[in-house]
Amino acid sequence: MIDFSAILSNKSLVISVVAWFSAQVLKLLICIVQNKKFDWGLLIATGGFPSSHSAIVSALATSLGINFGFDSGLFAVSVVLASVVITDARGIRQAAGKQAKILNKIIEDLYQKKGLQVERLKELLGHTSLEVFSGALLGILIAVLFNI
Repeated sequence: MIDFSAILSNKSLVISVVAWFSAQVLKLLICIVQNKKFDWGLLIATGGFPSSHSAIVSALATSLGINFGFDSGLFAVSVVLASVVITDARGIRQAAGKQAKILNKIIEDLYQKKGLQVERLKELLGHTSLEVFSGALLGILIAVLFNI
């Protein structure tokens, strides 16, 4: 049987989820300020400012480093995980988003002129360097604040 109280008392896990949620809420607030629009979908959306992927893995690595030592195996594993996730968010998914944008333009030019309706591909997939850096900084700050 799963012991949910043990999961909820896992400080590093809770801090990581708080960092992810904080990044998602910031995306929503930024949208409200910039576009005067409330979009619930942003609470689970990928891409955008700040990177919730970077926030969650940076919070995890920082929290594990603080609690178990920056020379621990847990910290090392979490830094490697963070590197993979951040590299993916910045590089691979951003490239896929650029490709989706080009494909959407091709589809628009070829199909919509002929009156055919084709679903658009999602373009906002990855992150810019600023979005990744901001998400990582947010995660680190939340981990430090929660571990004081």
